[in-house]
Amino acid sequence: QVQLVESGGGLVQPGGSLRLSCAPIGFNWDRYAVGWFRQAPGKAREGVTCITTTGGDGITYYSDSVKGRFTLSSDSAKNFVSLQMTNLQFEDSATYHCATLRRCDGPPDDLDMDHWGQGTQVTVSS
Repeated sequence: QVQLVESGGGLVQPGGSLRLSCAPIGFNWDRYAVGWFRQAPGKAREGVTCITTTGGDGITYYSDSVKGRFTLSSDSAKNFVSLQMTNLQFEDSATYHCATLRRCDGPPDDLDMDHWGQGTQVTVSS
């Protein structure tokens, strides 16, 4: 079974931090870029960040809404990517989905998606 599995979501207070992880199951994602999208109820899906390769030395891109607060990295040896999120705000609350992408040259576009994970919930609340 081919899938992406996300983990690490949860409840955090404003200003807090969370780390999300994503790993592939049943396929090799070496030829893909990898990105994160988020979607809150009633809002459009937003491409948050992507990395050009999971094999090391990837270039990362971020949406303006998270730049300077989120950091995407890959661990080629352990075959996963991590999204470190700091200074979380109420507007960051959403379901976060990992996706493989055919390209990454700016904040990710869902038109470039191939694989899509089930998502992990991030809730920022006081």
